Amino acid sequence: MRRRVILGLACAIACVALGAAAAFETRATRLQAIKTVGIVSAIGEEMSLTQAGLIGLGNSGQSVSISAWSLDELIVQQATRLLSGRFRVQPVSYRRAAFAAIRDSAVAPVNLLRSDPFKELVRSDVAPQGLDAYIVITRAKSKLGNGRMVEGVGLAQYRTLLADYGLIHALYEVRVIEGKSFDVIEKRAAAPLDNTGTMRLAGPSGPVDETFEGPASSERLRAAIADLITRSLPVTLGDMHLIDSQ
Repeated sequence: MRRRVILGLACAIACVALGAAAAFETRATRLQAIKTVGIVSAIGEEMSLTQAGLIGLGNSGQSVSISAWSLDELIVQQATRLLSGRFRVQPVSYRRAAFAAIRDSAVAPVNLLRSDPFKELVRSDVAPQGLDAYIVITRAKSKLGNGRMVEGVGLAQYRTLLADYGLIHALYEVRVIEGKSFDVIEKRAAAPLDNTGTMRLAGPSGPVDETFEGPASSERLRAAIADLITRSLPVTLGDMHLIDSQ
């Protein structure tokens, strides 16, 4: 009896491994077939201001417009430069607000069985149609401290009995959507750049410096957020096998 159970488990594990290998091979084959891509970015129109920990009780958080920072334009430029070594990148038009309005991340495990909400938007809102694939870059979420969720671009403060901590974040996820079937070939949330900080998020972030206080803080914040994006984007695209790993 015990032997049959062990054999059954071994067969199940083997089937899972074979299925994963087949899925990887299919994904790799579909990525190899891509020649032309368009890039959609919708993460950078607003910045969240979040307080958590002892100062977070009853605080709903705020957001401010940062459309003047042109972060999405920066992302498209950076992604175009990185991807042009392998693909023919063509400019596309789209309603950025429509992509930014989707707040529920399909990358999260709870959403894996749902239809990806960005598929229909690519079909209906992106022009021109007919490219081999579309690279869609949108906000991602992460849990901060006592469980409060933060997403996209933001500035967070977390207070304990002993100290205050602050960090900036640029949380995003990347999808490769096939241009004819509109299937999601690959999707991945950008990983942390390092894990050495006291307060950590599951995505690109960094500690807040005291130089963010004062009249010039907006420009320093913009530069710091842009640095997070510029350093993390090649790593993320490399992890997705869209470019050579950096």
